[in-house]
Amino acid sequence: MELKPQPNRQLYLQILRRMTPAQRLAKAFELSEHAKQLFLHGLRRRFPDADEQRIKAIYLERTARCHNQNY
Repeated sequence: MELKPQPNRQLYLQILRRMTPAQRLAKAFELSEHAKQLFLHGLRRRFPDADEQRIKAIYLERTARCHNQNY
């Protein structure tokens, strides 16, 4: 089964293709930071009684599980 690209995805790809490599890299960093902030927000909601130090510890613990251990 072949998936047909969605119109928004097509537009997104067109925009990315018009960007310089430096702009694409900056966008990747921006999206990465946004994902981190969303993750931290979710942890704060899930653990409302945890202080910021505990939230950071949980964040580091959970992201450590995501990294490729073959490096």
